[in-house]
Amino acid sequence: MLVAERFLSGADRDYGNHPVSTDGGTWYPMACQFLKLDHHVHSSIEKSMIERKMQYIRDRTESFDDYFPCWIKNCNKSRVKLDESVRHIS
Repeated sequence: MLVAERFLSGADRDYGNHPVSTDGGTWYPMACQFLKLDHHVHSSIEKSMIERKMQYIRDRTESFDDYFPCWIKNCNKSRVKLDESVRHIS
């Protein structure tokens, strides 16, 4: 719960006070209550749609790299960073 609270307080500080939508993790309601944020839990259908959309974005990003590859010798694709924490909170 402390990690969720710290993450949400940072997001609140950086982006303003917005409603928080989660996948039903037990630590989010307590963190939102402490920070006085509105909290919404996604249904299983909503979670499936979000997961599908994220997969679509990852697939499109990979195909983009196929057409426009990195020209750096021995490129390890460190320039591309995916934030997996967004996937679990959205």
